[in-house]
Amino acid sequence: MSTWTRPKTDPVALDKYLDSNVFVLPEQPGLLALHTEARNAETGHERFVRLTQRIIRLLLESALSHVEHRPRAVVTPTGNVFDGVEPVDPALYAVSIPRAGDALESGLREIRPDTKLGKILIQRDRTTKQPALFYTKLPPDIAGKEVLLLDPTIATGGTLLTAVNELIAAGVEEHRIIVVNVLTCPEALITVLSRRPDLRIITSHIDTTLTDEAFMLPGIGDFGDRFNGTVAAG
Repeated sequence: MSTWTRPKTDPVALDKYLDSNVFVLPEQPGLLALHTEARNAETGHERFVRLTQRIIRLLLESALSHVEHRPRAVVTPTGNVFDGVEPVDPALYAVSIPRAGDALESGLREIRPDTKLGKILIQRDRTTKQPALFYTKLPPDIAGKEVLLLDPTIATGGTLLTAVNELIAAGVEEHRIIVVNVLTCPEALITVLSRRPDLRIITSHIDTTLTDEAFMLPGIGDFGDRFNGTVAAG
């Protein structure tokens, strides 16, 4: 069985992807405060959910602005014309990677309850760090559509690449995949974008690095466990 090897990454190599493939939420005090409390090991389940839901809401609104739009003029109650925009495709497609991705899915449902949602279940082996695909269920008309791919934490990039491969196999073009992510690191971004250079990734924070054990530093812990309240006691 093959094992994961920590990539040797020059952080400067990430610069060419920023603002072209990778879009980071503005580093404002309010967002940093949310990250501070969410990352705190003493933060309990209920508060962690509230904090990350606020981060997720900001992320999703940002991601929706990257969906293709076209001009649309409307008449306001004053009788004047406002030159605005609207999504080219009124239908919205999204795919989550359970369990952690379900946190983003619930947030998206609040904003766009009409979203057509799919799931790709992938689990990373705790020893080898290699991803294993278990299940895929996608909307039948997803081919050719823009898709939000919901993956809260991207550490090694293996899980994300596996999910992207599944979408491409279903007829989704690489440049039409918008990854929505809470936390990642330079090694993951470079690993993913060196193989899939047309992806767009919307994230709320890029951590410093990846440890030899494939954990982000300083990290946030197991997002799925903390969000779902399944952290082992003790």
